[in-house]
Amino acid sequence: MIKAEEILNIFPGVLRERFREISLRAADLQEIRFSVRQPVRVLIKNKEFLIDLSGKLSKIPDNVWHISGKEIDDIINYVCKYSLYAYEDEISQGFITIPGGHRIGLAGQVVLNAENKVRNIKNIRFLNIRISHEIIGAADEILPFVFDKKIHNTLIIAPPGCGKTTMLRDLVRQVSNGSGDMPGLQIGIVDERSEIAGSYLGVPQNDVGIRTCVMDACPKVQGMMMLIRSMAPEVVAVDEIGSKEDLEAIANIITCGSKIFATIHGYSMADAAKLDSFNINKMFERFIILHKRDGVCRVKEVYGEEKIWCG
Repeated sequence: MIKAEEILNIFPGVLRERFREISLRAADLQEIRFSVRQPVRVLIKNKEFLIDLSGKLSKIPDNVWHISGKEIDDIINYVCKYSLYAYEDEISQGFITIPGGHRIGLAGQVVLNAENKVRNIKNIRFLNIRISHEIIGAADEILPFVFDKKIHNTLIIAPPGCGKTTMLRDLVRQVSNGSGDMPGLQIGIVDERSEIAGSYLGVPQNDVGIRTCVMDACPKVQGMMMLIRSMAPEVVAVDEIGSKEDLEAIANIITCGSKIFATIHGYSMADAAKLDSFNINKMFERFIILHKRDGVCRVKEVYGEEKIWCG
């Protein structure tokens, strides 16, 4: 359970007081968005609110807090411990991970290097603080399909915001720890955007299990092969695959004898079928399809060689 202190500790001095009341709703808080000279917005249980200068939630755009460029600078300097240079690599990726596994997305003026790649972001004027929520037990429903006397290569298919990363994280935790007839397995996570483990200074802030190692903020393709060479994982877990290079790396992992857990954006098996040139049905043995019903993310269907369950 997220504590109020985790939210308050994101902000420096004066600004911290404006989030004191909101911090009491930390369990339901999803996002805090800042756009320079625009109203500060928070997302709580999928409903958007504005904030007034006293920290009260409001639906009326009058007399609400419009954040200044200096206030945004104050937040960034504070979370970077007043050493932006030390965080330049993270900033160049467009986000900073902070204690608790929460992530601050950044936007502003991009600085390119000689190879025309992003070197840094300066004059940051837009922030999106995404509050990390673990759901222990999120994978309970699918675990009997993923482990059926053996671990199956599994692809989780879901549209954005439908809980695929949350489910992947809990699946990793459960398989890493083991239980009953399922032995705990050594798992390697390639956490390209620091969303699965939510690592801070290399330490996972989310519970990913006792036999799990994490390659944080590393491109998926490179990370997968690095883990195979260095950590000998029995299972490799990655989020949001889709490129030709991703699938080639997964094929190599399977050839090396490791299993794979992965996610992909999509709504149905038809979206997985778009990857058929890579023999996706031979790569993966289980396909878990999620959808949102009545505002809640649920398992819709499970496929093996054919449909084996429907929610």
